[in-house]
Amino acid sequence: MGRIDITMPQLGETVSEGTISVWLKAIGDTLTTGEAVLEVSTDKVDTEIVSPADGILAGPLTAEGETVPVGTVIAGISTDVTSDLPVAVSVSPPAQAAAPAPSTAVRSSEELSVPARHRPEIRQAGPRTGRALLSPRVRRLITDHGIDSAAIARIHGTGTDGRITGHDVDSHLEAARSARHAVPEYAGPAEPAEPAEPAQPAEPAAAPRTSEAAPAGAIPMSRGRRITAERTLASLRTSAHVLSVVEVDYTNVDRVRDPIRARWKDENGFSLTYLPFICRAVIDTLREYPALNASVIGEAIVHHPSVDLGLAVDLGERGLVVPVIKRAHDRRMAAVARDISTLAERARSGTLTADESASGTFTVTNNGAAGSVLTMPIIVQPQVAILSTDAIVRRVVPIRTDDGEVLAVHNIGNLALSWDHRAMDGAYAARFLAAIKHVLEHRDWNTEL
Repeated sequence: MGRIDITMPQLGETVSEGTISVWLKAIGDTLTTGEAVLEVSTDKVDTEIVSPADGILAGPLTAEGETVPVGTVIAGISTDVTSDLPVAVSVSPPAQAAAPAPSTAVRSSEELSVPARHRPEIRQAGPRTGRALLSPRVRRLITDHGIDSAAIARIHGTGTDGRITGHDVDSHLEAARSARHAVPEYAGPAEPAEPAEPAQPAEPAAAPRTSEAAPAGAIPMSRGRRITAERTLASLRTSAHVLSVVEVDYTNVDRVRDPIRARWKDENGFSLTYLPFICRAVIDTLREYPALNASVIGEAIVHHPSVDLGLAVDLGERGLVVPVIKRAHDRRMAAVARDISTLAERARSGTLTADESASGTFTVTNNGAAGSVLTMPIIVQPQVAILSTDAIVRRVVPIRTDDGEVLAVHNIGNLALSWDHRAMDGAYAARFLAAIKHVLEHRDWNTEL
């Protein structure tokens, strides 16, 4: 009997580790080539890992919830294949080309899985124990809240082998907030006292847990819904959200879009919506307003040279995913339209790679597709703004002509910008929206198609 090792695969160039979400097979189960064996998650995507050969699943299995570096052996397959096959096989995600090998050695698992330009120097203190392997959720909480290495070392881990869990980080943050806002009880004038030795920081008390018992008939959150809840709440706690809205008349876009819609769909296989026009206007305007194409890292603001446009895609109960058009400023409108369609389809089919949903610098969410006329979206950290494209509706509007004002029916819609007041002020955000409006209402879009 031979053995093929199943290792943690490279799920993208920017990914150095993954978490075992769930084993779909148990030790001793018979496997066929291409059959799903387990699910692996990163901080960006979830992926099914399939068997590379026929055989029987052999242990030891890496425990569910464990985070391990790429290349780590997580299980084995006992097989009758001849010994000329490689001893170790790194299993690739289904329906995806094998990711290129990283150009440098795999980073230490103690580093955060975020791009280098975003990554603060946060490392786990102390020896390499179970605590050093922080899960993607814990790493995201640490990044979003700017927790430094000294504070990480003080967090009491309640997970296996003392690992820090998401609840441990939440408890630490709650204890820190309570300490900041605590008002000392007045005990009268104090007697003079000898100077005391500096007090050592106390271990933060765990925040009280709410009852985990759910009423009869309650529907538990899916994993995707839990991740969305964690990330949106973390963003609200991090950014100073402000909403600015502008109204856009899409008549200028309609003059170009309406005559070619049928031909476009026949040639490309998908409809030409307003979204690519809006995204193209946003991309160009971001080059003129760099404070919107930025990230807040600690107490610094980083302006990004490339516009990497994220597009929020609704996956229903699986939550949200944000695929990214990399170097979008190099793409014409027709290319942006094709990118939007391709990435949205891959997101819904679950075939996005981690690299395709990483490192966005600005995000657009298309709530108007569901009929919303005004939405305040939540910023994707560590970005500083997100734009909602709300429903475009037929409205009667006054139009100024040479003969005076007349009433006409036009397609009108709102663009709503949530922006971080830490990174800019209201006038700057308003000018950015006004510039997008001007591009949509006055550009000759024939030159883009």
